[in-house]
Amino acid sequence: MRVTLQGIEPPITRELDVPGDISLPQLHIVLQIAMGWQNYHMHSFEAMGKSYGAPDPELHMVDERGVKLRTVAPRPGSRITYEYDFGDSWRHLIEVVEVATGEPGPPRCLGGSRSCPPEDCGGIFGYQDLLAALADPSHREHAEMRSWAGEFDPEHFDPVGINVGLSR
Repeated sequence: MRVTLQGIEPPITRELDVPGDISLPQLHIVLQIAMGWQNYHMHSFEAMGKSYGAPDPELHMVDERGVKLRTVAPRPGSRITYEYDFGDSWRHLIEVVEVATGEPGPPRCLGGSRSCPPEDCGGIFGYQDLLAALADPSHREHAEMRSWAGEFDPEHFDPVGINVGLSR
C-alpha cells in the first residue's frame, strides 16, 4: 500500500507491505509507527462510504474492531482515508498498490519520503509556519520553534528505524 499525508508538498509518503487480514486497529498502530506519530489522539478510517473508529456514541462511527483491511480495501486501486488527530486533522490517503498471494509476512516499510510533522504542530498551516520559522534564523519565532521542535529535519526518512518499530 502507498500512504500519502494529504495537503503537504513535497509529499510525505510511506510504502508499506501489510497482510490483508490486518484489522483496522492493528493498521492504525502500523500507520502510527510508519508515519512517526505518537498515538496521542483519536483516529478514524473512511472507506466505502462509512467511518470506522473506536466505539464512541458521539462520533457515530462503525466499530473498527474486527474489520479487516481486505474488507474495506479489497483490490489494487482501492482507496481509504485514515485521519489522525481530529484537531490537527492529519488525513492520509491509503492506496492499495498490489495484493500479493502466498503466506503474508509481518508489516514492513518498503520505502517512502520525508519526516512526518511533529505531533501537535497545528495541522497543515501550523506545520507550514513551523517550517518557515525553522528555515529562517531571522524569523521572530525561530528560537522558540527550534527549542520546541529540537533537531526536527523535514527531509529525514528512516525506513530501517520504522522496520525496527514494526518488528516489535
